[in-house]
Amino acid sequence: MDTALMPTLAARRFPQVDRRVRDVLLVVGGSLFVAALAQVRIPLPFTPVPVTGQTLAVLVVGAALGARKGAASLLLYLIAGLIGLPVFHGGTSGAAVVLGPTGGYLIGFVVAAWLIGVLAARGLDRRIPTALLAFLAGEAVIYLFGVAWLSFFLGWKGALIGGLLPFLLGDALKLVAAALLLPAAWKIAR
Repeated sequence: MDTALMPTLAARRFPQVDRRVRDVLLVVGGSLFVAALAQVRIPLPFTPVPVTGQTLAVLVVGAALGARKGAASLLLYLIAGLIGLPVFHGGTSGAAVVLGPTGGYLIGFVVAAWLIGVLAARGLDRRIPTALLAFLAGEAVIYLFGVAWLSFFLGWKGALIGGLLPFLLGDALKLVAAALLLPAAWKIAR
C-alpha cells in the first residue's frame, strides 16, 4: 500500500469551491451531522451511557473530512454543546454533560476523528477490509477515552459493564455500516 497522503472524500467532491469556504462549511456540516445523530438515542436503564448514532457520525466525519477537519468538526461539536446549544444526546448541553459520565466518549470523538482521518489519508477508507480496520481503531479510541472516564463514576468493573459491553454489538453494526458507506461513496465520487 502506498503511504503517500491522498485527498479526502470531501476534497475530491468539492475541489472547485474556495478552500477556506469549503473547509468552514465542511467542519460546520460535520458538526451538525454528529449533532443530528446524537438525537437518535435509546437510553439504557442500567447505565448513564445511551445508545446513540454519534459513533457512526464520528467514523464517517473523520474519514470523509480527514484528520484536521474531522477533529475540528468534533471540537466544534463539543464547543457548541459547552456553550449551551442542545447538540449532545437527547438535546442536552453544557459543561455538566462534558464533565459527567459520558464526557470521556465526547473527548474520544475528537481523537477518533483525527485518527480515522489520518488512516483515511493513507487510503484505508477506500476498500471495505481496510475501512473496517480504520473504523475499528476509531472505535477503540472512543472506548478507551469513554470507559476510562466512566470508571471515575462507576469504577472499572462498572465502566466495563455499563460503558463497553452493552455497546459492542451496536457499534460493530455501525462500524460495518461506515465501512460499507465510505468505499461506496468513493466509487460514486470516481
